[in-house]
Amino acid sequence: MKVVNVDVPSASYPINIGQGRLDHLDMAIPSDATSVVIVTNPKVAGLYLSRVKVSLQKTGLPIFVIELPDGEIYKSWESLNKIFDILLINKIDRQSVLLALGGGVIGDITGFAASVYMRGIRFIQVPTTLLAQVDSSVGGKTAINHPLGKNMIGSFYQPNSVEVDVDVLDTLDLREVSAGLSEVIKYGLILDSNFWEWCENNIQDLLSLKKSSIEYAIKRSCELKAYVVGKDEKESGLRAILNLGHTFGHAIESGLGYGKWLHGEAVGCGLIQAIVLSSLVFDLDKTVLNRVKLLVSKIGCPVIAPDFGFDKWIDLMLVDKKNTQGNIRFVLIDRIGHALIKQVSENEIRTTLEKTIK
Repeated sequence: MKVVNVDVPSASYPINIGQGRLDHLDMAIPSDATSVVIVTNPKVAGLYLSRVKVSLQKTGLPIFVIELPDGEIYKSWESLNKIFDILLINKIDRQSVLLALGGGVIGDITGFAASVYMRGIRFIQVPTTLLAQVDSSVGGKTAINHPLGKNMIGSFYQPNSVEVDVDVLDTLDLREVSAGLSEVIKYGLILDSNFWEWCENNIQDLLSLKKSSIEYAIKRSCELKAYVVGKDEKESGLRAILNLGHTFGHAIESGLGYGKWLHGEAVGCGLIQAIVLSSLVFDLDKTVLNRVKLLVSKIGCPVIAPDFGFDKWIDLMLVDKKNTQGNIRFVLIDRIGHALIKQVSENEIRTTLEKTIK
């Protein structure tokens, strides 16, 4: 097992990475817990719920299960209230632990529920998608979506631990793997040029989920995110660089309707748009854009953005937590491995969209 530690002002906790972690989840439950509530969806439950329950039964604690519908559109008030209904009906107390068994949707909504139920109870992330393992399960961002904006209602609330079982990735389809790899390569672009080059050189091993390669990619991604979160837990500055490609990506998700593209697919396309914009602002060498386009294409994410029209694109991007006083702020790179946040001109945005949409 490999361990990455996250240290932020509000908490310290481990990210435990290895094979067969699902069989040892009992060791992650605090000794003073009074019950465990698993939040999952039918697809993940069909694959792993019985195995997880066998592991947790070793604690001797009561175990409850909440199944939510599968999909981004269900990261909603209705699903959140379903969690609260079941917690209250079963008289779940403050010493209980929520366990998020699923991808980013389950992790985000379970974390948000934990942050506000009885003003805060403990929870554990057990991410079952590559994207969740390298990104959404780490750092304490929790949220639900609003029809007018993604992740606009939520809180910063850290888990007790993140339990990453790399074996579960074997059940993902290639589309889910591609979506996760978009977040992996993002870390190289914003923080680590050597990791970016490693991803370029090992992309086939990553796509085939070669264990040694995917474990390294997960560990390095978590290390880089833990570094940033440790410096800026609540996104007052540095942490915003983790959103490279996300201003465009979130606009794509919202504009098409949640679930049409996977989050990672939208981010992959958004990475290309962000580098096109970076090239306009910083006069990047054109080989950088070509390398990003090639790698995004190789991992299988879309490389052409939808055409919503300029005005709708602007409206969609205005609903972004990085913005201030109605000004859109973008995460850009001035070289591979170094990101910064910048406000750009309308003409630069227009040119970027012209170069990247259908």
